[in-house]
Amino acid sequence: MDAIWVNLLNGLSWGMLLFLISVGLTTVFGVLGVLNFAHGSFFMLGAYLCMQAMAWFPSFWLGLLVGPVVAAGVGAVVERCLLRRVYARDLSFQLLLTFAVLLVLDDGVRLIWGSRYHVVDPPAALAGVVPMFGGSYPVYRLFLVGVGPAVGLGLWAFFRLTRWGKVIRAAAMDREMAEGVGIRVPALFTAVFTFGTWLAALGGALAAPHQSVGPAMGERIIIESFIVVVVGGLGSFPGAFVGALVLGLFESFGTLFAGRAQMALPYLVLAAVLLVRPRGLFGQEA
Repeated sequence: MDAIWVNLLNGLSWGMLLFLISVGLTTVFGVLGVLNFAHGSFFMLGAYLCMQAMAWFPSFWLGLLVGPVVAAGVGAVVERCLLRRVYARDLSFQLLLTFAVLLVLDDGVRLIWGSRYHVVDPPAALAGVVPMFGGSYPVYRLFLVGVGPAVGLGLWAFFRLTRWGKVIRAAAMDREMAEGVGIRVPALFTAVFTFGTWLAALGGALAAPHQSVGPAMGERIIIESFIVVVVGGLGSFPGAFVGALVLGLFESFGTLFAGRAQMALPYLVLAAVLLVRPRGLFGQEA
């Protein structure tokens, strides 16, 4: 199989995983105004909970359902009991608090599942390879390429066409006015943070058969997700999609053309965008 096509598909599959976690991160920031350092840990938690559900009930699809829901429940507790207390304070309080949550979740995972890495097999329907371009390619990675746009389309329809989506957008634009028309903003904030956590955990559960499941898997993804959000524009849904694609393709083709320098490419992309368009590709003027 031609190396160009392999790297293109690899970039698309990784980009779609980045999109799932980045869109949750940008949604939480757009509505709550919180940059959540613990977002990568919820990604990791989703992978571990999916793996644990598969151990109890040998079904990847059940794990894909249960893992993100349980992780989202943890996110709801974090927002209700901890994060809600610092909304009115300086941004540094939010960053320190979410960083503390990150440390607690990381150590909790090590305490429960240990520090070794685990391998999760894809479901039987998505195992194996498919002939493509004179070679073969893993079916599961093609599945990831399709999942990203499907989730993106569903999110677009939710935010643009449903009543709840319009309520969330209204609260994001003007919290005081939303409260004035009867919207319960604190409950809405909990729901949005829980939803963002679910998206991160969904990405983690989908990533489990794609990469090894280990305590450090959230560290790389949160750094790259922040890069995606900044490149695309803080709070921008289309920006998260385009930024994830750009970063995924740059990283994939970087392994082909840049060698060891590939590790620096995400930061070079970030620097270039900030120099040319500081608010991001789809960011709005302040």
